[in-house]
Amino acid sequence: MVGQSRQRREQQRADHQRWRDEMRRDAYTSYLAATRELNAACWKVADQLSSQASTPADWQTALAETHDAWARFSTGSSAVAVAGPGSAANTAADLHRAMRRCEMIVVDWARAAIRDGVAHVDDYRPRFASAADAKQAPLAAFQQAAREALGTEH
Repeated sequence: MVGQSRQRREQQRADHQRWRDEMRRDAYTSYLAATRELNAACWKVADQLSSQASTPADWQTALAETHDAWARFSTGSSAVAVAGPGSAANTAADLHRAMRRCEMIVVDWARAAIRDGVAHVDDYRPRFASAADAKQAPLAAFQQAAREALGTEH
């Protein structure tokens, strides 16, 4: 009886760890995919605004896509915060802040361009490029934390 009870507890613990790892893997994978999607949407806005062939209607469409990508990214960020552990959640929060800076620059840029009918490339492109570069370290840190949390770092 005692042996069976211990074996059952060990099995329950193993099942819980498997469930937790699966939940984390799903959260991390979704968050990284949403990060890539938001990054692509931000670059699309920047590229549209930098193209002499684009129009304010193109800018508006790209801006709307960025808003949608931000919503998916925020959902993914929340999932990682819940899935944990703290190290992954903290690095995800750092990445969230870095992506927010990129997103806010292109949103401000697109809104100014749409409002004024002028792309303002010289005012915004360097700021965006700097923010885009600055997000690389938080992205790498999150990926490292995710590998460690999942035990896939060798």
